[in-house]
Amino acid sequence: MEYLLAGRPEIGCPPAREMIQLHFSHAESHLRTYLARILRPKVPLYSASAYFMNLWFRLFLMLFRRPWRKPVDGLATTVIRMRVWPLDLDLNRHVTNGRYFTMADVGRMDFVLRSGAYRVALRHKAVPIVGDTWGKFRRELKLFESFEIHTRILGWDDKWSFMEHRFVSKGRVIGVVIMRGLFRAAKGTVSPAEFVRELGLAEQSPEMSTWLTAWSQSCDDMSRQLREEEGAATQLRPVSDPKQAVK
Repeated sequence: MEYLLAGRPEIGCPPAREMIQLHFSHAESHLRTYLARILRPKVPLYSASAYFMNLWFRLFLMLFRRPWRKPVDGLATTVIRMRVWPLDLDLNRHVTNGRYFTMADVGRMDFVLRSGAYRVALRHKAVPIVGDTWGKFRRELKLFESFEIHTRILGWDDKWSFMEHRFVSKGRVIGVVIMRGLFRAAKGTVSPAEFVRELGLAEQSPEMSTWLTAWSQSCDDMSRQLREEEGAATQLRPVSDPKQAVK
């Protein structure tokens, strides 16, 4: 979601209507989170407002800078620059863990727009869905410290695409956020192979690290376990209709 100035095809800017169509569901999810936090009596209103404005300020800043940033190849690494603000800190006076995932969203939107993935999504009338995320925290980011988010595609399988967001400050990796996600349309999930082919890439994924495929498998195993637990709970649930109980 990084185009504020629209209607400039010579630099890759899409019309505003396309931008809104692609990111409506993403914005709607954040709006629901914002409203939910407002309606919870134990969460101060200023906290919810701070969360909402922090995210959207960074998104709009990215949009403002977009016309001066060139499109990239689908396997390239995109870089955005940020700074730590007071609302990013926790009681330990460094960036709170959850903030890394929020800022990774901004980096991912930058990548989707600059790589042209938004055009493929619009053709399929598909929206991006995050399946799982994982974070590695190596060092801390302190107040007013500047840093970069390096985003790239690590690979894909028959269902998921895998992305990496590296948080870099002063040449050192501060933390890493890994995400696996997909694009879903009304007809179902868009195959990653089909998606990258329309993006101009080879259908064969780059070789992925063993730890990445193991992590993906562990996510599948957890999903399977949760389904089994839910199925068992459904079977143990008492039947309210006596006729069903006889059957």
